[in-house]
Amino acid sequence: MPTEHEPVLATELIDVLDPRPGEIFVDCTFGGGGHARLISERIGSEGELIAVDRDPASEERWSEFASVAPSRSRFLRADFVVALEGCGGGRSPRWHRLRPRHVLDAGGRLGAGFSYSYDAPLDMRMDPTQSLSAATVVNDWPQDRLANVIRELGEERRAGSIAREITKRRPIETTGQLVTAIKAAIPPSERFGRGHPAKRTFQAIRIAVNGELDALDHALPLAWAILPTGGRLGAISFHSLEDRRVKRFLADRARGCVCRPSSRSVSAGASRRPSCSPSARSHRVPRRSSGTRAPPRPVYAPRSRSARRRTPADGRRRYRSQG
Repeated sequence: MPTEHEPVLATELIDVLDPRPGEIFVDCTFGGGGHARLISERIGSEGELIAVDRDPASEERWSEFASVAPSRSRFLRADFVVALEGCGGGRSPRWHRLRPRHVLDAGGRLGAGFSYSYDAPLDMRMDPTQSLSAATVVNDWPQDRLANVIRELGEERRAGSIAREITKRRPIETTGQLVTAIKAAIPPSERFGRGHPAKRTFQAIRIAVNGELDALDHALPLAWAILPTGGRLGAISFHSLEDRRVKRFLADRARGCVCRPSSRSVSAGASRRPSCSPSARSHRVPRRSSGTRAPPRPVYAPRSRSARRRTPADGRRRYRSQG
């Protein structure tokens, strides 16, 4: 089955979601189909995988995927909030938030300006038909508004200096010019040790352009609402702003849950939490530590370093919480 995408946290996600023959799963960011392929193999010909993505390039990749997928599959080209509003009644829908790396940096819409590693026109739109682009944010937004976006969505402590430098250099037309402006605003002593100096600013602009956090806040309750008893939900986040939202959401949904006595068993997993635990289980991609060898990683997926997977303590497998 063709796939360009090396899925992060694949083993952990499959372990928790536990796909079974005949079940229905919703993959809300199909991307390159890496996770979808693993799900499809396990749900088989009686199961169905609903693939969602707003990037037209993903629909082309899904066509290749669907031609050889072991399960039934259909594609919805839409924002995942819109897609989830139209879903319901599935026997075991699964949701995850995954921003496929190849769409952002290598392959896919390579010229869309998501990456600070390639010089490209400022764009950053996941949906190329929307009007707001990175060029508008960088060149038209007032300096104070731009600084606030970089500070709040990028968690960048030099947000004021970066916004001031960007404003001074307008018009900025390419990612290369934007990277140059960002580097000029950061003292040389701070340009190393926290990753690429443009990483946080690019993250902030991309989130603002695509409304990512608002979409996540709307999608989580929608995904939860369509889960039947026994359904499972998993989320993969790539930075702390996403992770905090997912963690709080799952904790709120598990608080005050009402379980049958027979369901108060210990769930499988390293944490061995009870199935009605209000905590969310999580996994992180292994990091290299001093004196140890890190597991091999595909050279085209550096963003997987920050990936975190969260699920309810037992994937909402045995209970339905209040509310």
